[in-house]
Amino acid sequence: MSKVEEVLSTAKLSELLTKKDAEKRRHTFLKILAIVGAVAAVVLVIHLLYRFFAPDYMDDFDGEFEDEFEDDFFDDDEDEYDE
Repeated sequence: MSKVEEVLSTAKLSELLTKKDAEKRRHTFLKILAIVGAVAAVVLVIHLLYRFFAPDYMDDFDGEFEDEFEDDFFDDDEDEYDE
């Protein structure tokens, strides 16, 4: 019977090692996901702070350019027809 008991104990030992390896891989995977999530959260916060504090110059530029262009274009056409 000692051979049977030895085989059973070897099987139990291999099961325990397999479970520990699986748990170790799972914990490593969770650590990697936590690090990626933390980095993504920091990047998101920095981006939102930048968008909040950075002035938006494009709106001012677009509005002035369109007004001047339309005024010059339509003023020249009206002068040609008046003469």
